[in-house]
Amino acid sequence: MKKIIIGVITIIVFLIAVFYTFNAYIYNEKQAPAVTDFKDVEYLIDGASIQLKDGFSEIETAPGAASKITTRYFGNEYMTDLDNDGRKDVVFLLTQDTGGSGVFYYVVAALSTESGYVGSDGYLLGDRIAPQTIEMSPNPKHKNVIVVNYADRALEEPMVAQPSINKSAYLKLDIANMMWGIVEPDFEGESR
Repeated sequence: MKKIIIGVITIIVFLIAVFYTFNAYIYNEKQAPAVTDFKDVEYLIDGASIQLKDGFSEIETAPGAASKITTRYFGNEYMTDLDNDGRKDVVFLLTQDTGGSGVFYYVVAALSTESGYVGSDGYLLGDRIAPQTIEMSPNPKHKNVIVVNYADRALEEPMVAQPSINKSAYLKLDIANMMWGIVEPDFEGESR
């Protein structure tokens, strides 16, 4: 009788171990893989989710349509810690061609988290601009405010004119909703 009880206990322990091992395997398989490259992240551009793969996305404007919306990594990377967690995040530019004559430039951020990068909303700089640099705000009262410098055309100039007016966008990422907010360049209060 003792041998039967030991045998039953051994089988039960074995089945419990198999159950926990299999359960852990299923749990790990269902977890989203960590995104280790910010060029493979999903960003929100004009309200639409754009999933980049190697810095590129191409989607149909409508099911079966010949025209495409092409989103590309442009560059101008700037590494900084936007959320004060000790990890370097990336701010950079994407371009989007919607099939018309324009190429639209967006500022996006990829926050580095424990589980990989998370993409932000895109802030529209303009159509057919001339991007320059991305840097931290020189205003000591600005905390985690980035400045995107670019050249644009004057309001009365046609879109085919070369961008010649220097502009700067002062932006701060709202970490809670991953959206950019505009900051006044000479703001005297604290930017949180």
